[in-house]
Amino acid sequence: MCLPVASCLVSTTDDHHPLSWLSERAEQRRAAGLRRSLVPRAADSPLIDLAGNDYLGLTRHPEVVAAAVAAVREWGAGSTGSRLVTGTTELHAELEAELAVHAGTESALVFSSGYLGNLGVITALAGRGDLIVSDSLNHASLIDAARLSRARIAVTPHSDVEAVAGELANRTEERALVVVESLFSVDGDTAPLRELHAACRAHGAVLVVDEAHGFGVAGPGGRGAVFDAGLAGEPDVVVAATLSKALASQGGAVLGSAELTAHLVDAARSMIFDTGVAPASAAAALAALRLVRRDPGLPELVRKRSWELYELALEVGLRATPPSGAVTSIILGDPEAAVAAAAFCLERGLRVGCFRPPSVPDGLSRLRVTARADLSDFETDHIRAVLRELAASRDSFEHRSRHRRLV
Repeated sequence: MCLPVASCLVSTTDDHHPLSWLSERAEQRRAAGLRRSLVPRAADSPLIDLAGNDYLGLTRHPEVVAAAVAAVREWGAGSTGSRLVTGTTELHAELEAELAVHAGTESALVFSSGYLGNLGVITALAGRGDLIVSDSLNHASLIDAARLSRARIAVTPHSDVEAVAGELANRTEERALVVVESLFSVDGDTAPLRELHAACRAHGAVLVVDEAHGFGVAGPGGRGAVFDAGLAGEPDVVVAATLSKALASQGGAVLGSAELTAHLVDAARSMIFDTGVAPASAAAALAALRLVRRDPGLPELVRKRSWELYELALEVGLRATPPSGAVTSIILGDPEAAVAAAAFCLERGLRVGCFRPPSVPDGLSRLRVTARADLSDFETDHIRAVLRELAASRDSFEHRSRHRRLV
C-alpha cells in the first residue's frame, strides 16, 4: 500500500532536525574562543578606527562623497545588470582606463569586489591539468579561487622563492600560475616580487599578484608594489586590486594586458554572471584615485603612520610585526586573549581588528592595527596611552584565557 508522502518523512523535534548540528558546532567554537558576531557601527562613532581599511582616509573626503552622490543622481542607485548586459556605464570605462594608467598596465577590468576579481582571474587562467603555486599565507579569496579552478595546488612556505622555483621546475603540467599577495594582509610584510618573477620567467609561469593592500599605498605615489618592483606591464605579470581600501569605495579590478582583460570578459564567471559594481562606487573610486594622483604624498604618509604605530607597540613592550604598508599586527597568541584585548581597546575608544584561527595559524592570534593617512597627533598620543595600558594588562588576559580553558 502506498503511504502519503508526509508519512514517509523523518520525524523531527525542536531539538533534533537536519541543522541541529549547528548548535553543537557553535558551542565548540565558543569553547575555543572562535565565535564571531556582527556589530553595527554608528555613522558618527567617536572611536579611533584602526580596524578598517580606509588607509588614505578618503572615505569621507568631500570630493569622493560628492562624486558618489552625483553618480546616484545621474545613473541611479544600481548598475541594473551584469557588465555584459547593462552594468557597464561610462564611469566604469573611465575608471578602468585611469586604473591602468596608474598601475602602469595596458588594461584594467573592474569587478564588483576584490574577492570576485581574484576568483575570476585565477579560474579563468587555470584549470584541470594546470598548476597553481600558492603562498601559505595567501588571502582566503586566493585560496578559494585556486580550489575552484580544479588545478593542482602546491602550497609553499611563506615567501620561500626556492620552494616556488622547485615546484615550477619539477611540475609535469604545461601551464602554471604563482599566486601571491604583494603586501600580506595580516603580518603586513612584502612579497619578494622580483625574485618570484625571475623564477616564473625561468620556468614559463605567470605571476599573479594580489595588490589589495599595496595599490594606493606601496610604491611611488601609491602605484603599487608591482610597479615599485619594476614589473608593471610585464606580459607574464597579472595584478589584482581592490577599490575598497586605499580607494575608499567598493569593488575590485584586474590589471594587465588588453589580451588578458579580453579573455576575462569571455571567461571570468564572477564577472559574467555578477551584477556590475554600482555607479556610485565606480565614481567614488575614480575620485579617490584622482586625489591620490594629485597628492602622491598620501601613500607615503600612511606608511609613516603605520611605522609609528609599530614603534609605539614596541615602545610599551608588545610584540609587533614591522609593516611595509598600512598594516601591523600585535601578537597575543591565544584567541581569547586577543578577543579580550580588542574589547579592552574598544572600551578606551580604540577600535582594532582581532584575528584568530582560521584567519591566522593556531597560537598566533593577534590584534591587526591599520594606519590611516589622516591620523592626527592627538589620536596618536591616545593610541600610545591605550597600548601602554594594554601591555600592562596583558598578563591578566592570558591568565583569564587559561582559566576559561580549564573550566
